[in-house]
Amino acid sequence: MAEYMDEGAGEEDLSHLEDERGEEASAKTAVSTRELPEPLYRIRASHSNETYYAFWQGDSVLEDRAWVIAPTRYGRDICELQGQVKEALRVSPDELLHIDRVATAEDLEKAEANKEKEAKAFELCRQKIEARKLPMKLVAAHYLLDEPKVLFFFSADSRVDFRELVKDLVSVFKMRIELRQIGVRDEARVTGGCGVCGRVLCCHGVSDKLTPVSIKMAKDQNLSLNSMKISGPCGRLLCCLAYEYGFYRDARRELPGEGARFQFEGVLFRVVEVNCLGGSVRASGEDGRVLVLPAARFMHSEGRWQVRPEESPSEGK
Repeated sequence: MAEYMDEGAGEEDLSHLEDERGEEASAKTAVSTRELPEPLYRIRASHSNETYYAFWQGDSVLEDRAWVIAPTRYGRDICELQGQVKEALRVSPDELLHIDRVATAEDLEKAEANKEKEAKAFELCRQKIEARKLPMKLVAAHYLLDEPKVLFFFSADSRVDFRELVKDLVSVFKMRIELRQIGVRDEARVTGGCGVCGRVLCCHGVSDKLTPVSIKMAKDQNLSLNSMKISGPCGRLLCCLAYEYGFYRDARRELPGEGARFQFEGVLFRVVEVNCLGGSVRASGEDGRVLVLPAARFMHSEGRWQVRPEESPSEGK
C-alpha cells in the first residue's frame, strides 16, 4: 500500500487532492486469458477489500460467494470468491494466487470468532499508541486465519518509529505482529462508507485498484473545481472522475477547445463552452451574437476549425 503525494493544481489550490502518478496503478503487461490457468477466479480479502486473481486445481467448480483459503500478500487467509474471470486484464502469471482449499465450517467459525478478538486487539493497540503519544491513526486490526499473526493498519502524515509499540504488542499477543502504514485512499478502501452519491465508496465496493485521478479529469468534464464537490471522504479526488474520462477525452479531440476561434457567416466567433455530453458548442461572436451549434457541424481542416453548412430537410433524407 502506498502513501500519496501532492502535485500542482489550478485556481483554488487543489494540489492536495491529486495522487502521484504511477502509485498503485503501474500497468502490467496484459496476458491473454488463454495463457492463464483455467478456471480463473477473482477472490477478495474481506479485511482489506483487496482482490486477487486466483486459480483452483480441484475437481469441483467453485461457486460464487464461496469462502476459500489462499496465500494473500499478508499471509494465508480466508477470502471470498467473487466469481469466475472471463477476460483477464493487466495480469501476469507471477501475481496469480493458488487457492489452497475451500473453507470448512471450522474455518468459518474461527473467522467469526476472530472478529471479536480483532475488536479487542484494536482497542488495546489504540491505547498503546495513545500511551506512547505516537502520531498515527489506527485503522483496523486483523487476525490471519491460517497463520499466527496479527495485522494492524494505520495511517500517518509521515514515517513513524513504532519499534517500541511492536514490542508492547508482542508482549501481549505472544505472536507475530505486523504494522502496515497505508495512505488515505487505502484507508477509505479498508473502512468503507458512503460517497456523496449515496452509494458505497467505489474503492470499497466497486474496485480495489486505486487509479490516480487528476484535476485535468475534472476540468475536461466541465465540473466545478470546488474541492468540496469533487473530493471524497478520504480527501482525494473522487474515484468516479476516472470512469467517464476516456469518453470526454476522445470527444474533445473531435471538438474545438475553449478559446478556439472560427469564422461563421463572415463573423469571427470564439468558443466559450464545450458540452461533450450534450454534443454542443457555445460560442460568442464579435457582433454580440451567441451561438449554440451541434458538435457534428465542426470539422478541423487546413489547420483551423470550420463550421459545416447546415443540412436542409431534403438533404437530410
